[in-house]
Amino acid sequence: MNIKIYLTFNLFFLSIAMSAQNILTAEEAMQLTLENNYGIKVANNLVKVSENNANILNSQYLPTLTGNAGATLNIDNTEAEFSNGNVTTLEGAESSRYNASVNLNYVLFDGFGRRYNYKSLKEQYKLTELEARETIENTILQLFTVYYSVAQLYENKQVLEQTLNISNDRLKRADYQFNYGQATKLDVLNAEVDINNDSINLINAQQELNNAKRDLNLVTGNALQERFNVDTNINFVVSLNKADLLQKAVEQNITLQQVNKNILINQYELKTGKSEYLPTIGLTGSYGWNKNNNNAAAFLAVSTNTGISGGLNLTWNLFDGGQTITRVKNAKVNLEIQQLQKEELLLSVKRDFNNAWDDYQNKLTVLKIQEDNIVTSQNNFDRTLEKFKLGQINSIEFRQAQLNLINAELSKNQAKYQAKIAELELLRLSGELLNYQF
Repeated sequence: MNIKIYLTFNLFFLSIAMSAQNILTAEEAMQLTLENNYGIKVANNLVKVSENNANILNSQYLPTLTGNAGATLNIDNTEAEFSNGNVTTLEGAESSRYNASVNLNYVLFDGFGRRYNYKSLKEQYKLTELEARETIENTILQLFTVYYSVAQLYENKQVLEQTLNISNDRLKRADYQFNYGQATKLDVLNAEVDINNDSINLINAQQELNNAKRDLNLVTGNALQERFNVDTNINFVVSLNKADLLQKAVEQNITLQQVNKNILINQYELKTGKSEYLPTIGLTGSYGWNKNNNNAAAFLAVSTNTGISGGLNLTWNLFDGGQTITRVKNAKVNLEIQQLQKEELLLSVKRDFNNAWDDYQNKLTVLKIQEDNIVTSQNNFDRTLEKFKLGQINSIEFRQAQLNLINAELSKNQAKYQAKIAELELLRLSGELLNYQF
């Protein structure tokens, strides 16, 4: 009887706690993850870095402007003989020089190297955006894998709670029957053993649910309230078309898009390498100021110069020992390798898509079978319960029917959420995951 009292109080307070918990919807979980997940934050910051690199300030299209200044002090012992025969001897004579200048350098033409380099930086920025999107897609899939795991464990716990209630009723009935001589002590002991097993299963299910909630809180960046539940309603996309999704997978798959960007970047690198065959033409300009304070042996005591200078220079690397030729050849080979990798990846994407589609369809079929099995198991349990109340079957037969119903309900829960995860994986492969309305 102590077991029954303990469980009654446990379930009472548990029901109060559950009623006070908020329901976290799939949309809310996704929004919290996008805002707070640390992996997504890092990916977004990497996009900002790449955006800075693709700016005109990093393109080498702008000129460079530098400023220089200097001062020199000399203390000399000097003996000077002038043209008229006079001789002057100086000891510790001081002289000084000062200079300052502003210098401008601008590359007018570098064989189109900076042009292709700038385009490459733009494509690298887009590539980083694709990598960030891949991180978001994988994180969202991870989120809902955990989210639906919480939902499944919550429904499993509800099944085990109902099972425990039925076992409690059975123990009460066995006690009454034993007290009135209609049952043996063995029936009471069997009922108590089953209650103990059901209680352990419920405790373990609660622990698994708590762990899964902590995992969900981790994915959302620790943004969840202390007590919450998730929405257990599942809606499947009924309008999925295999041919359309396969076409989208070929066009929108995030990994394929990254390969395409890498090929384009490598094409620009090849053109950048070829630009080294051409000369570089540069423009230089300078504005300077110089002042000399001479010692007494000099003809001029003080001289000051200011002026502007400019120039045009051409540099042509006629032969660098074959290094440029080697880089161009390697760039062509790397481009060919990437083309081959793309073809292989395309085959993998199609294979993965077909596997995911078949897996999704199979899981939907299994779910339908499990739902039908629930109806059969429930009818079987209801009839078994009636016969058990009438004393037409023993407790072992009743327990077997109860276990069959439990297993059917748990299997149905598993099939439902596995089918949903398979659907999300199919959407991810086709590049439609972030377009899905949860």
